[in-house]
Amino acid sequence: MKTFIVNEYKELKDSDVYDLRTETCKDCIGCWTCWLKTPGRCVHHDLDAYYQSLLQADTVLFYLRPSHDFVSGRVKTLFDRMIVLGLPFIRYDSGESMHLMRYRKNPSVIVRYLDEFSDAQARSLFVEYLQRVFFQFGMKVIEISADGGQAS
Repeated sequence: MKTFIVNEYKELKDSDVYDLRTETCKDCIGCWTCWLKTPGRCVHHDLDAYYQSLLQADTVLFYLRPSHDFVSGRVKTLFDRMIVLGLPFIRYDSGESMHLMRYRKNPSVIVRYLDEFSDAQARSLFVEYLQRVFFQFGMKVIEISADGGQAS
């Protein structure tokens, strides 16, 4: 079983890690090239290795550090750029519109986060947001929980 790690706060020596502390992810420019001109491929090539590792993994483990009671800007940018996983076609399932997934298999997700929230409501919104994001990308959430470890 292959695990890919997206890291925002831990000191990790694993070779299959996308480290948000050191990697730079360009903003999505909304050009829709990944859907219309080069399906599944972003005009920016900074995440080519990330996409490949993500799609080869059975599980993706996210270590997230909230910022101002929400996902950090780095994580939000990464999520925006994951639009390449979907197709520009819509289906209506379970009472809502959903994009069709480009790939037959998407990894499952485990999220560990630093519990640095101002209150329980902020934590709950953070968790609900993550559940919706991964649902929209066709990824099964195994667990989202606070990490007792300290940031490095």
